[in-house]
Formats: sequence, C-alpha cells, structure tokens
Amino acid sequence: MSQLPWHDALTTELAQLQAQQRYRRTMVREGAQGPRVVVEGKTLLSFCSNDYLGLAADPSIRAAFCQAVAEEGVGAGAAHLLGGHSQYHHQLALALAAFTGQQRVLLFSSGYQANLAVLAGLLTAGDSLIQDKLNHASLLDGGRLSGATMRRYPHLDMAALQRRLTAVDSHTRCMIATDGVFSMDGDTAPLAEIMSLADQYRAAVLVDDAHGFGVIGHEGRGTVSFSQWTGTMPIQVGTFGKAFGT
Repeated sequence: MSQLPWHDALTTELAQLQAQQRYRRTMVREGAQGPRVVVEGKTLLSFCSNDYLGLAADPSIRAAFCQAVAEEGVGAGAAHLLGGHSQYHHQLALALAAFTGQQRVLLFSSGYQANLAVLAGLLTAGDSLIQDKLNHASLLDGGRLSGATMRRYPHLDMAALQRRLTAVDSHTRCMIATDGVFSMDGDTAPLAEIMSLADQYRAAVLVDDAHGFGVIGHEGRGTVSFSQWTGTMPIQVGTFGKAFGT
C-alpha cells in the first residue's frame, strides 16, 4: 500500500478536524434528487440541494437525455476543437446566446472551469483584477492563475470598488469580477452600479451567475436581466448544475 512520507502529520491534522467537528465526508444518496431524499437508508428533507426548480428528475429532461445518448453515445471522443463539438453542443450554444442576449457562448465541463478559463485567458501579468470579498473560490483561483494583480473590495461596497478602480493604471487592462447571486448569503450584486463604474474606468466585468441563471431576471435570464442594465453586456458565466438541474 502506498503511503505519503508525511502520512503521520496528515493523520494528526485529520484528528484535529474531527475533534473540532470540522471533518467532512461524503454521504451516499439513493435514487433521484428531490425535496425528500434517501441518504444512507434514511428518508430526509433536503435543504442542501442546488436543484432550485426541481428539474434534475424532470421526466421530459430525462427523456431528452436518453434520446441524446441513443443518438450520440455517452462521450464526445475528443476536445471541442478536435471533433468533439456535437450538433447538440452547437444547438445549445446558439440557444443560450439567444436566451441571454450575448453574441456568443462557449461551453465548458463546469462553471468552475469556465471561470478559470475566462480569467486566465483574458488577463495576464501586469493586468488588474478587482473582486468582491465574498466571490466564489473559482474566481479567486482564476485570478491567481492569470497572474494579474488582484485586489478585493468589501462585500457590495461600491465606494471601495471605485477607490480600487481609481488606483489602477489607466494604460493597463482591468476587470471587475463578481458573483451575481452570492451563494452563502443569497444577496445580489448591484450590477447596474458596477457596470456604470466599469464604463467610467474602462474596465471589463465578469459575472459568475451560477446561482442567478434560472432563478432571477426575466424568465430566469439571471442577474443582468434582474438589474435592468441596458448598456454594454458583461461576460456572464453560468452553470447547468444549479437551477437547470443537470
């Protein structure tokens, strides 16, 4: 059996987490996702699901999945650029662009990967990234990966955001990143104010709308729609793992 050289130290740290009641483990759920779930033999009322609209076990969506598997199989076979971009990927991207009002949509395996790709792809060393203090970890990790200078402002504090923007060299690229709906507290970013400041200081804006898509805005279009902003569109990152149920 393989064992890390620092196995004993890890064992001690895990024991400390258990003593502090901070040790977490996976629990096995049986059957479909729903308001009531069976976990390790017990029927429980679930308060921890992100399946906001109850679509994870919706019969029509399950049928569509089965049809797609019957037609396309269960794997893409390659990266998107090397032949793995199917007709269903293409149709989905077009439908999402029309739904959100964006020019184009790119698909990733997860929202976490999308945030990493957007930030690392658009920013580099010498650029500036300004983030809300309570942003999701994927935005922070993407910022670190990009190499950009990262500054954070107190949660939803627009005066502090403006001070951070004022301190940025106007000759460098700058991006503001924020959650749309903050997952821990449920509050929403004042996106119209953020977009106005971004226009004033020539900054781009990235909105992680994982918890906004399908929930707020006109017909569930998310935080941009909810804010009633009508100017230049921000970059929106969403996920199907929450309200869309997949």
